[in-house]
This record gives sequence, structure tokens and C-alpha cells, in this order.
Amino acid sequence: MGKRNNNKEGATLNPNMWMVTFSDLLMLLLTFFVMLLTMSSMDSKKLKEMFRYLKESAGVLELAGTRGITDLASFIAELNETQISYKIDETLLRDLLMPFLKPDETAEQRLKELSELVNITDDERGIVFSFQENILFDSGKATMRDEGYAVLELIATAIETCPNDILIMGHTDSIPIHADVFQSNWELSMYRGLSVHEYFVEKKELPAPRFSVGGYGPARPLYPNDTERNRALNRRVEIIFKHVQGV
Repeated sequence: MGKRNNNKEGATLNPNMWMVTFSDLLMLLLTFFVMLLTMSSMDSKKLKEMFRYLKESAGVLELAGTRGITDLASFIAELNETQISYKIDETLLRDLLMPFLKPDETAEQRLKELSELVNITDDERGIVFSFQENILFDSGKATMRDEGYAVLELIATAIETCPNDILIMGHTDSIPIHADVFQSNWELSMYRGLSVHEYFVEKKELPAPRFSVGGYGPARPLYPNDTERNRALNRRVEIIFKHVQGV
């Protein structure tokens, strides 16, 4: 009879197997710390935008009166928190502009006119309130109209409340100016910006270091200067609430 083999066959336990689990743990920890480092260097405003986008719905953000925005200052604060696109509805415009509209039979008509003459956008400079020429000035002039002061009163109140620095820019159409006071459209646009600046700084006594003023003349039209309507839309003054850094 042959001898019986008493040696046990099979795999033996590797004493270094714990290193596999340990290396997996180290990889997870490294991934976690890389994620923390990435989030700490991420722009907080864009991060809030991403979370808002995921929380709500894709597409255009509509800022309506139902969102609790009841005045211009809270509107600015809301837009400081996001960079996504939005549109302004008539309800919100009424909430923002009604304080200077007398509650009479002409208020609704005046509101409709203002909704066509005031444009609110958001670009790389900040939150832009664009006022068509005939809200603040008569054609070819840089002296403020009386009705313009009521609109700027609302803007001044928002400036007092918000931390944003303010940029004021004048624009004209491309038709050469025919006036003895101003030598060019560029000069007219600059003096219109200065008139708005004078109201905020001298009459409302807002801090001068917060303001910057300029004039583009016809250099930055919104539309081609090929029709009277387009030229009217290009004649405007922009009051820009510059984005607050780090918001």
C-alpha cells in the first residue's frame, strides 16, 4: 500500500493582506481632502448658482412678486446671490416702481410706459438698470427732467441699503449732434452720466467713492442705428450695481 499524504493542500494566509484595505482607506481619505480643497477654492457665487439650479428648474429664472421681493433694495440683494438668467414680469416692476406712481387712473398707463422704458439686465459689470433717454432727459440735453428725480429717488434708496459700488454710463445714438453746448455725442453721454452722479452725490449725499461715471457716446449700441425706434432704444443711461466680490 502506498503512503497516505498527510500534508494539507490549499492557499496559505498572506500576512500582508491588511495593506489592501489600508490602501483603499488612504485613497478614500485623499479623495475626500481633494474635494474639500476644490470646494474651498470654488467661487461661492457660482456654487450657490449651481445649487439653485439643481433645486429649482432649468431655464430662465423668473423673479416675480411672489418671491417676496417688495422693494428695489431686496431685488438687488436677490440678484447678488445668483448669476443665472432671469426676466422681469409686470408684477415685480409694479412693486419696484409703484412707490413714486400716484395711485390714480393714470398709474397703470404710466406703469406700462415705464415697463417699456426701463430695462433690467445682469452682465459682467453687475446689475444694470437701463433708462431710456426720455425718462431722465429731453432730447439733446443733459439737464435732468423733473420726472427723472422720482425714479432716481428709488435708486438712491437702494444704493443706501446695498453695499454695491455704482457705475453710471451714458449712451447716445449715432446721429451727429447739432447743439452749441456739446461738441459730440460722446460729450453729451458723459455729461448725462455726470448729471445723474451729481444727484446721487450732491443732492442725496451718498458717498462719492462708491461712484464711477463714464460715457460711451454711440460706441455701444443695443441695436443697429438704422431706424428711429432703434436709435431711441440706444439713447439711454445705465446705472449699474457692480457685483459684490465674494458674495
